[in-house]
Amino acid sequence: MLKGICILYLISLGCLAYAQQPKFLIDGQAQGTSYRIQYYAPNSIVSKIEIDSVLNVIDQSMSLYDNQSLISAFNKEDKSVELDDHMANVVRRSFDLNRMSNGAFDITVMPLVGIWGFGPNRILTLPQPQTIDSILQFVGMDKLVLDGNTLIKKDRRVQVDLNGIAQGYSVDVISQFLDSRGIESYLVELGGEIKVKGYKDVNVPFEIAIESPQNAKYSNVVLQLTDKAVTTSGNYRRAFDLEGRRIHHHINPHDGYPIQNNVASVTVIAPTAMDADGYDNVFMAMTPEDGVNLANKLEDIEIYIIYKDNAGFKEAFSAGFHRYVKNN
Repeated sequence: MLKGICILYLISLGCLAYAQQPKFLIDGQAQGTSYRIQYYAPNSIVSKIEIDSVLNVIDQSMSLYDNQSLISAFNKEDKSVELDDHMANVVRRSFDLNRMSNGAFDITVMPLVGIWGFGPNRILTLPQPQTIDSILQFVGMDKLVLDGNTLIKKDRRVQVDLNGIAQGYSVDVISQFLDSRGIESYLVELGGEIKVKGYKDVNVPFEIAIESPQNAKYSNVVLQLTDKAVTTSGNYRRAFDLEGRRIHHHINPHDGYPIQNNVASVTVIAPTAMDADGYDNVFMAMTPEDGVNLANKLEDIEIYIIYKDNAGFKEAFSAGFHRYVKNN
């Protein structure tokens, strides 16, 4: 479930005189990327084995790299599959985001992602228009029906890719696991998707530094968050040049081509990592003005956009984003 992400988080490694509880760190590899968990508790009450077990269950549900996963079974089947709770939760929210974004967020773009070289195989030539047109015939979430926990294809050729939202969901599931152990202060990060709860010290929020599209350096924005999720999506991480064109991994499900706009990156703050993960794809497909206008209409969603014009890189913010920015 690898996804290009450009958030780096700042963690104080020193011993704080008034630290509320001892700090524990767990890190590892999962879903084609790395994860890191920082939590505060009286003692070490969560193990790496437990975290890996939670992530393995999610992989068995939604990993495209596991031929035995539930999503792989659905993509092979002609008609329908009974979903487990994990995949049902993610697909259900995907339908919400699809409706809200007028189809810009679409989990059926998997065949398009593949022909543009962002699947398992890199392409040597650009896809032909007739190839794109033929694939568009079975792209669109109107070709899926979710009946309870049963996901049904209207066209047997439909395939789904949940990478644009499932990694954030994984962060939420890990967070729920920590909650179940009574942990009240933590930071969970998986592939750049982040969720925090509580504080890293008495009344000291967690701090997240946002990377800039300019030479992967930090922007001037450092966030102070508690009880929030944040993620960043950029068009400069998963991209390559071919036949004189810059090919980005965000694919427009309406025309089948990589999205071409002046948005370089979008940072989204949301109540859940799943929503932050899903919404950053939506805002990457919009103009900065339209993105800010939409965010201002949504409840509990704030965004920070870095975009480029003839004068260089510029910034745009939703109305409430500055509440979370650390004052220098």
